[in-house]
Amino acid sequence: MTEPSGETAPEASEDLAHEDVAPSAAPGTPEDAETSEPSEAPETTPETPAAAGTPEGAEGAAPELSEAQAELAAQRELRARIEARKAEKGGPVASGAKLSGAAADLLAAVRAVEGGSASGGAFFEPAPEPARPARPAETTVRPPAPAAPPAPTAGALAGVREVLARGGAPEALAGPVAAALGEQAAEALTEDPWRLLAVAGVRPEQADGFARALLGGACGPGDPRRAVALTVWLLDRAALQGHTALPLDEVRAGLARHQVPAPEKAVETAISEGAVLVFQEEDGPADGAPEEAAEDEDTAGPEEGPSEPPLLGLDRYALAEESLADGLARLVRTVTAEEWDGEELERAVGGHGLVLHTGGEASRAEPLALAAAARERGLRVLVTVHDAERLSEEERAAGTAVPLAALLSGTAGPGRDEEGLLALDLLVVLDAPQVDVETGAMLVEALPDGCRLVLSGDPAVLGAAGPGAVLADALAARVCPRVVSRRPDPGPIGELVSGIGIGELNQVEAPGKEVVIVPVRDAGEAVHRTVQLVAESVPRAFGLGPEQTRVITVGHGGSAGTRALNAALKQRLNPGPGRFGGYDPGDRVAYAPVPGRTVSGTVLGADADGLRLRTAEGEVVVPKERVESALRHGWALTAHQAAGGRWPAVVVVLPGDAAPGLSRPWVYTAFGRAERHLSVVHGVDQALPRAVAEVPAPARTTRLRPLLAGLLAVPGEE
Repeated sequence: MTEPSGETAPEASEDLAHEDVAPSAAPGTPEDAETSEPSEAPETTPETPAAAGTPEGAEGAAPELSEAQAELAAQRELRARIEARKAEKGGPVASGAKLSGAAADLLAAVRAVEGGSASGGAFFEPAPEPARPARPAETTVRPPAPAAPPAPTAGALAGVREVLARGGAPEALAGPVAAALGEQAAEALTEDPWRLLAVAGVRPEQADGFARALLGGACGPGDPRRAVALTVWLLDRAALQGHTALPLDEVRAGLARHQVPAPEKAVETAISEGAVLVFQEEDGPADGAPEEAAEDEDTAGPEEGPSEPPLLGLDRYALAEESLADGLARLVRTVTAEEWDGEELERAVGGHGLVLHTGGEASRAEPLALAAAARERGLRVLVTVHDAERLSEEERAAGTAVPLAALLSGTAGPGRDEEGLLALDLLVVLDAPQVDVETGAMLVEALPDGCRLVLSGDPAVLGAAGPGAVLADALAARVCPRVVSRRPDPGPIGELVSGIGIGELNQVEAPGKEVVIVPVRDAGEAVHRTVQLVAESVPRAFGLGPEQTRVITVGHGGSAGTRALNAALKQRLNPGPGRFGGYDPGDRVAYAPVPGRTVSGTVLGADADGLRLRTAEGEVVVPKERVESALRHGWALTAHQAAGGRWPAVVVVLPGDAAPGLSRPWVYTAFGRAERHLSVVHGVDQALPRAVAEVPAPARTTRLRPLLAGLLAVPGEE
């Protein structure tokens, strides 16, 4: 195949002259350690520290409240409200208390459940939700921005540095430790050295070494403090993979792998200390399966199905899931059903408070049409998206669509009333698979009674970077209408991606070089070909500049991961000395204002406050102390970082070491980011079609589905 332009530049002409069919055959096998975790959740934050000496956060806060700080403060405010509400259900277990009262009941319940003599469901029934006062007809008050969290004092930092020095840990951890453990961090760390595991990136063996240096022979592998810290650490690690809880046996197995001598007792200690919570869900017809379906089964069992294995979870995710379930149930119950004419989606939204809409890229037109029709009805309507780059100029100017993060932080969107509720009658959430459980809880908490909510997205893409599976769980609970779009994605790319969604990697006709395969032998050649495609071949063949092309690869590490690719792309596209913390004006960057959210931008320059970026959300200043931890070059992204975005041209890089990180959702997501042209730098041989056919996304362990099914027992439409 020749270049569309007719040019035959050396090498560059080869890149778009290979097969113009879907990648059904080609190169290599993997080697990148970071590709072994298919969920890729850690990749959405910039560099996850590999050692205890690598701090993840800044030691101080900027004097002005940044968008990132506003987001974090809003999250804290939500958690405080949920905590207060949870306290009404029964006081918390005091840290360090002996096994008594509520904790004793809890342990007795889980033991009884494990022994088969009782069900734990009764211990976790939701309390009746308090009635909300009616909101005024018109509310346009925008509340003040949440206060920035106080920076650790000099005294607190000095105390932490002294304890770290005694334990042989690097001084650079002082800021993150103080931020994680608070003003009394030095005392807390002295009393319990394993609390060092609360800092992201610190590994158990490092915390063990720190504890031995501080405590000497007074500590051992069975130390109760170690058991509690490791239990929490295991659940934190699970959250990075999207889980909001873990089966009890899985936690015990994890503790055993870290040489905890009595895992069962360790878990009991963690529960009695109030460090983790235990849950028991029921699995039966109320799970969301219609009663009619249960009755039709030839092997229908008793009315109440068998209990699921007990789960352990962290308080923050348990509270978020419960708050989200309560909020969704509130919307369902408080909406006034109306007869709306129009398409299927419009009719469903007229009669229900919560509607789920699924489909591919072309289906986004349907919720947008719904929003326009609802505005014509005089309703207050807003559309929110995951990635600000997806907004059109018209939407930006009119304010009819805003980024979800900006809506939650209060920097965009409608006014709120005195309760902090958004002045909306209908909210349409696009890219719903990218909403994690904490974000979902914050969003639903901000919606007034009677507001309609539409969650719209493609269930086949990779899930949220954070824990939870909001759209998938709501679909599985079957408690509200689901409208399935049947609009096919157009063109060869749409045909290719649609086949991947059902497990088939088909060859497609691509007469305009919409899909091109570039076979490579090794990672070095993969990097070379990728740079050539971005800088020469794609611009010449399609008239698309490098800024309109994104490179997507499996992991950050390895010889063809984002680090290696970004270094090569910078050298070719924007060479420079990196005089601003490794960055130069014009560099393409990926910025993580908070863990789990990536914002693409371009470096403008630097000043005393930090590095200035231009993003789709406006100009952003990254404080200089956060540049190393929150920023990386962004010509090349992981699929999780790219999810929710779309670009005219995409180059997907699959070196030999990428094979273990491939799955059907990964390939579907990466290939589906391309609008006009997709190049696949292919070095994984038969691992690609095998992943598409045989490797689904790892299941996430969550509690939202049974919570929703328990609150909304009547099955919805399918």
